[in-house]
Amino acid sequence: MNTNSNTYTVIYTTLVCVLVAAILAFVSQSLKPKQEANEKAETISQILTAAGFADKAKWQEIGNAKTIEYYKDNIEASFTINGEGEKVDYLDKESATVFSTSELKVQNRDVKKGEEVTLPVYVFSNGVTVFPIYGAGLWGPVWGYISFDESLEKIVGAYFDHESETPGLGGKIKDDPSFRASLAGKSVDFDDVKPFHIVKGGAPEGKANAIDAITGATMTSKGLGEAVNVWLEAYKPYFEASKCKCCPSESEKEPCCEEAPATQTNE
Repeated sequence: MNTNSNTYTVIYTTLVCVLVAAILAFVSQSLKPKQEANEKAETISQILTAAGFADKAKWQEIGNAKTIEYYKDNIEASFTINGEGEKVDYLDKESATVFSTSELKVQNRDVKKGEEVTLPVYVFSNGVTVFPIYGAGLWGPVWGYISFDESLEKIVGAYFDHESETPGLGGKIKDDPSFRASLAGKSVDFDDVKPFHIVKGGAPEGKANAIDAITGATMTSKGLGEAVNVWLEAYKPYFEASKCKCCPSESEKEPCCEEAPATQTNE
């Protein structure tokens, strides 16, 4: 075949493209299990950090396998709930099933559209319950986890992450421990115009459901605040159901509340 002909050039180019595509597909499939394992371990490390077991550096130090084992040893119950706050199904403990960031992205879209979704709840042996959040920052997605005490009255910890917020400004939602720590001891108020406020210029003194926004990161703070409130509203029925304990009714005409599922263990 004439190597200077157009036919040769087309055939050669086609073969090279097919070969490169095949190699890339093989490498992608070969690395997929490891990528999924890394993503799971990263998600679990963020959940554990929000739950107050240790800071993020510890999970990076001990590695994926030990991080996942720690999660299995300390998760008391993990399950999904529907829009009414009712438990739908348990998440498998043995495989350390958690909702990935990509799954939270899909849920966030459906939550904002008002569509029916099943949301994850993580209850740990230290009495802390962790809820995820997801939304949009200035340059890309922001997400994270907020933990509450056993009564769901007080926030005890949080962890936030982002895809591309500005280092030293919006990136502080992840990099500045003091920002995350400012949520500890705060509460949510579903009777307020927003359950939780991240306030530019500083939260009003004594306001239990508000923290200061990050200076110089107005849009990231606003996006994070919106994400927190969208997801808190989605979890509102669960919060309300969890506070409704079964007790003798003052009136025979008033039914007894159903007990919340938070203390149930994984099957």
